[in-house]
Amino acid sequence: MNRLAAYGLVATLLLFCGCGAEVSLRKGDQSFALGEYTDAASKYKKAYSGIPPKEKDLRASTAFKLGESYRRISYVPRALAAYQNAVRYKYPDSIVYRHLADMQRISGKLKDAEKNYMIALEYDPDDRLAQIGLESCNLIQDWKDNPTRYTVKKDNIMNGRYADWSPIFASAEYDQIIFTSTRKECTGEDINGITGMKSCDFFVVRKDEKGKWQKAEPIEGGPNSAFEDGTCSFSPDFKTMYYTYCSSDPQQPRPATIYESSRSDAAWGAGKPYSSASDTIYNYAHPAASPDGKWLYFVSDMDGGYGGMDIWRVPVGGRLIGAENLGPEINTPGNEMFPTFRRNGELYFSTDGRPGLGGLDIFRAVSTNDSTWTVTNMGTPINSAGDDFGMTFEGDYTRGFFSSNRNDGRGRDHIWSFELPETVQKITGWVYEKDGYELPDALVYLIGNDGTNMKLSVREDGSFTQRITPGVSYLLLGTAKGFMNYKQEVTADSTDQDREYVLQFPLSSISKPVMIDNIFFEFGSATLTLQSAESLDELVQLLKDNAGVTIEIGAHCDYKGDDDYNKRLSQQRAESVVAYLIEHGIDNKRLTARGYGETTPKTVNRKAAEQYAFLKENDVLTEAFIKKLPEDQQEICNQLNRRTEFRVIRTTYGLFGGN
Repeated sequence: MNRLAAYGLVATLLLFCGCGAEVSLRKGDQSFALGEYTDAASKYKKAYSGIPPKEKDLRASTAFKLGESYRRISYVPRALAAYQNAVRYKYPDSIVYRHLADMQRISGKLKDAEKNYMIALEYDPDDRLAQIGLESCNLIQDWKDNPTRYTVKKDNIMNGRYADWSPIFASAEYDQIIFTSTRKECTGEDINGITGMKSCDFFVVRKDEKGKWQKAEPIEGGPNSAFEDGTCSFSPDFKTMYYTYCSSDPQQPRPATIYESSRSDAAWGAGKPYSSASDTIYNYAHPAASPDGKWLYFVSDMDGGYGGMDIWRVPVGGRLIGAENLGPEINTPGNEMFPTFRRNGELYFSTDGRPGLGGLDIFRAVSTNDSTWTVTNMGTPINSAGDDFGMTFEGDYTRGFFSSNRNDGRGRDHIWSFELPETVQKITGWVYEKDGYELPDALVYLIGNDGTNMKLSVREDGSFTQRITPGVSYLLLGTAKGFMNYKQEVTADSTDQDREYVLQFPLSSISKPVMIDNIFFEFGSATLTLQSAESLDELVQLLKDNAGVTIEIGAHCDYKGDDDYNKRLSQQRAESVVAYLIEHGIDNKRLTARGYGETTPKTVNRKAAEQYAFLKENDVLTEAFIKKLPEDQQEICNQLNRRTEFRVIRTTYGLFGGN
């Protein structure tokens, strides 16, 4: 049914209620029309209690009005109860189901909320806000199960007994915060019919010489008045304050408008309208100056929007009427409120017109051009089942303050701090001798494309750890005296997650043969198998990174078979390795192939002795030594003898212009 028709039932049904209820209803309607929702709720509550239960239509209508009043002051428990009564008495407008579902969702009663959103959509399938509410119910648990890395806590300096909100840094040094409050020190004496508290004023907190926030005080100068003064923003030079002002009139509603004030030294001048009085036909509130100082963003219910309050902008100094709407990528059929800017140009605002956890959720909007935005819900724990809004950042840091009425049964706002713990990305590396142990005398050179140039020492165990910057590409070079250099590259991803990159730096000796692991040939042949490519490619890169080195490739066999055959086969295998290296870009003048056959049995090093308990360091795996061992141990020794190694011959190739 048409909502106005539903309200029209009241006039007829008043004939059936007592004079007290009639008077309270009439006064409640007057207060509601003026936007004095706390006063209206008090009067509707009194009227409801005086309406006989048999007058169901009137009780339904009054309960709905009571719910509307409580909803507008974020008194969720009482709004929920009032809407439940309206439904129980069969209030005729289906919108009651959506409002009831909203209160149930905010209260965490998701199953009940889903049921009532579905009923609302049965009456009006095109109700976009009911669709969004239903979608929110399906997303809330996922948000709770996957919180962001932000930490939040209630501020213990700015909050008082009543309501405190919209903190914003007020100096270039970020050592002052101005916020809005209804505390007893406010200028006005009357209780505001909208909130049931004193009309709000501006208060300031400052850091002392030790960086500690001090007790809040009213700001010095003229913006504070006997009426509503709150939710401010500053020009980039912090010399001009833009803020929301709303006077009071017992006879008619007084829309919010935007005022401005200029600072002289520490004091602020008297506030004055931002633009002409003719601009106050609509509500204009929550001004936010862009970081470049060119635009003033604000919220308004003026014609041409997408529903509720929208975010608009005008050039600084321009009239509010004729402002530019930010369009459907920002604005929705719901209410977009409390825009603020981070210094890097990111826009933060709150809305109840997108899927969210509660009433108003905070969203981050990044502009890709003048008309395209990427909008993201800030998730938990920034957002909650309550109203969350008014985010301010401390310069380039990912920390600051915001407002929320979470955990407050009466829906009063309080100031919370937030911080995104710094992302820690680091490299942990180990430098050691290939086929050997740690090299505690090694050095690692670290070069980044951001200009980083560092020389890192390693610990006794050959390890090192270095913090790096997300998004930067690094080249690392492991070095040690008597060893070839070993290069690694890594790019630190730009995610917001901690990450450790673990790197190995196996350095090859220039004074003794170095095993080339995982080199395989076809049986009885010098043909390399595909499994050998990875190790050979690593050797190619090692030679490219050590351009002055020439090496000998040595291939070895076990004692089995004819000596001449083994010598010939090992030579062919060494030549196959050399051919692979040449094919992949290594100068043939840097390479020598030599087949040793079975003439040079392996000498057991410390690492092999620890791996095989039956061997000792410096054992030489001759035929005579091997044949004294059990058969299974003999085969292990033969495998150790069948090997491909390289040995550094020179380290000065090409150094003086010759070969």
